[in-house]
Formats: sequence, structure tokens, C-alpha cells
Amino acid sequence: MKQENLDHCSVVLFKIDPQLILEYSAGFVSLSKNDSMQQKAADANIIPLLIEMCDEYPMTFDILWALSFNTDIQQQLRSNKSFMVKLAHLEEDSGNQQMRKITNGILWNLESNHKERATSETNDVMMFDIMISYSHKDKVLCKQLYEELARAGYRVWIDFDQMHGNVMDAMAQAIERSRAIIICISEEYRRSNYCRAEAHYAFQRQLRIVPVLLQKSYKPDGWLLFLIGQLLYVDFTKNEFPRAMEILVKELKALVIPETYVARVQPKKDTDTVRPVAPVSPTPSPSLILPDNILEWTQIHVQDWLIGHNLVQMSRLLANCDGSSLIYLNEFIKNCEPQQVLKLLQEDSVRRTKESLSLVELACFRSGIDRQKQ
Repeated sequence: MKQENLDHCSVVLFKIDPQLILEYSAGFVSLSKNDSMQQKAADANIIPLLIEMCDEYPMTFDILWALSFNTDIQQQLRSNKSFMVKLAHLEEDSGNQQMRKITNGILWNLESNHKERATSETNDVMMFDIMISYSHKDKVLCKQLYEELARAGYRVWIDFDQMHGNVMDAMAQAIERSRAIIICISEEYRRSNYCRAEAHYAFQRQLRIVPVLLQKSYKPDGWLLFLIGQLLYVDFTKNEFPRAMEILVKELKALVIPETYVARVQPKKDTDTVRPVAPVSPTPSPSLILPDNILEWTQIHVQDWLIGHNLVQMSRLLANCDGSSLIYLNEFIKNCEPQQVLKLLQEDSVRRTKESLSLVELACFRSGIDRQKQ
């Protein structure tokens, strides 16, 4: 598209009824997630026009995030210096959490440092056996999936509450510290920019990928088909949940995931168990910087702190807690009846880790948190 035509389109566009633009933009958000449409957008050189629309119509940032998975568009965006400055400003100063997430996502696609990071940090400590990647519209079933895997003794990372702060860095840390990833596939998953970035980074890290089909009759296409097309799916739509879980656990066993951090549980008779291949004592990551404020800790920070203080059992029990959860738990223990607290914690420990809670470790946990808060 010639520059004079682009300028003309820009003038005409901003004379159109804003409501009509929003309606068209909503449709383009959907189209922008299609790989062939991304290439057509790159060839038509419409990126300058979309950038011009950003201030007036913030929805355009979401369109640009989807388009930024295309390598040609990445180059077009990088070459626009004023837009790159705008992204850096929004990443630091935007009071809108969703806008910061979108900005993080665009910058993640445009920067190459995570590609270097993917190869340079391969020896980092593995805190989790499995990471579950899913669209939040499938949250209910994925929560069941998580609970069953945790009950089986796996250390599982899953984002139930949608991460805050720099979500891309938090996602990357989770992938770098996991041995395998379960991708819960559905049309919503394919359409999610965040899920796409997550799956691509896991692929880049060469994580073992186990696809789990959640949407009946769904057939992956586009980027998702490229990533998982040659893999066998565990179909949760054709099998009852218990049977599908049985198939999934067998698939995970076939991956030979070492039980580095799995609770050592005496198996019941006639019950399949995942046997440890190379038990290793968990160690804290030397490259992870722990924020001074506990409230800023992510799940990864919590796990690193617990393991660093030799609180291995507590690390299993608190596998999906962030810093805010630690503070809340510590206050709950402090202010409630001791017998009630112990009863609840023991029940939770047995249910989640199949181990009785060590009172010594609980005491060390409390004193450690109190010292950390000082």
C-alpha cells in the first residue's frame, strides 16, 4: 500500500462513526488471530495505520499483539521507534492491568532475549514436574485435572488466578522450571494470544508436550496444529473423566518424568504409581532474585524460598501459593485456635501430599516468614 493511499485511508477512517470503527475492530481482533490474515496484513503494510489508531482505540493494541506473532510484522513494529517508546512507557506506567499484559505480550514477541534465555537457562532447577497451560474459559475442568495430578504426587504449576505484574516473565519462569507441559486444547486456547506465547515458549524450550483435548469434535489448525499435529491427544471428550485421567497418567509415565520433588508415598495394592527415576534433593535457583516485599512474590518465588529454607514438605503443600497467600496463611495460623489450625492443615496435607504435616517444619515455616517480614 503506497504512503499516499495509507494517509488517505487514515483521514477517511477517523471521519467514520467511532461506534462503527469499534464494531469493525472487534471483528478484526478475531481475524488477526488467523495466520493467513496476519501475512496479508503484513503484505498490505497496514501496521502504520493500526499504530495511529492506538491512542483513539485501545482495542487496537490487542490486534497488534495477535499480529506480532508474524515475523514480517515484528520487523515493521520494531522499525517504528515512536511505537516502541510508547510500549516501553505503557509497560512501566499504565494503571490498566490488562493493557500492561497486552504490552508485555507485544514486547515479548518483539524482543529476542527470551530466545537466548531459552538456551542459556536449561540447567536451572526444575521445581515442577508438570505445567498446565489452558484458556481460562476451561478453568473448571483444568482445576479437576490439577487436583487429580497433585493427588497422584506430581508437583504441578497452574495459574488459577491470572498472574499479575509482568505476566510474560512469570510464564517464562514457570516453563523454565517445569519438566513437561500439558496443553489443554480448544478453540479458545487457539484464539488466546497468551496461550500461543506460552505454548511457543514451551516448544522453544523443548519441553515434553502432552495435548489434552477439552472441546468435543475440535480439530486444531494454524499455529496450534503446527505445534501438536504429530502428537497423540488425551481425549477428555470421548472418555469419562476417570478413564481419561488414567490414560493421561500413563502418557506422563511414558515420558519418564523423574520424581525429583514428588512425595514419597507407599502405593496401595493394584494401584499404578509413577516410580522415581532419578531422585534429587531440590535446591533453590541461584539465578532467581527474591523481592524484599513478600506480597510481590510469585508462585516461583515462594517455591524457591521454601526449598532454600529446607521446607520441602511445605513446598509440596503450598505448590500454587504466591506471596499474598503466604501472608494470609501465616495470619490465619497466628489468629485462629491452634487445634483447629492443626486439624485443617493436617487434613489438607494428607489430601494434597498424602503425608502428615511435620510440626517442626510448620514451626520453621512460621519463624521464617516472620523473619522475612522484618
